Amino acid sequence: MDNLRDLYQSVILDHNKSPRNFGNLEDANRSAEGYNPLCGDKLSLQLILDDDECVVDIRFTGMGCAISTASASLMTEYARGKTLSEILETMNRFHELLTGNPNEQGEAEDLGKLAVFSGVREFPARVKCATLSWHTLQAALDDGDKVATTE
Repeated sequence: MDNLRDLYQSVILDHNKSPRNFGNLEDANRSAEGYNPLCGDKLSLQLILDDDECVVDIRFTGMGCAISTASASLMTEYARGKTLSEILETMNRFHELLTGNPNEQGEAEDLGKLAVFSGVREFPARVKCATLSWHTLQAALDDGDKVATTE
């Protein structure tokens, strides 16, 4: 179990140090801002959603803690090429991973690299850090103009 925890920690640290898909997306047709007032994480998300409701490209900018930045990085890697329905299903499963009863959960491995956040469940205050990017993605997909928040 310690080896798995160490692996998960190293993935989070790697994505924090070198976030994937970081930067502005000039041709975005959807965007949203996200804010976690608990620790001050801020996120700006831009994406291109095609006519088939598939994410063609996605990028983010902002400042946040290691968990927030790594979550945004891994979320953008996951979302690229996925349909709206696939994203919403995974969003629900990810939230359940972080907040559900660990004895009643499905296999975290089904979430691929996103499973690295399973340990966040042990730190309830950090759940909002891990879910900020997902709340912001939901706001961008809803095509709203309000700031997504973890509250």
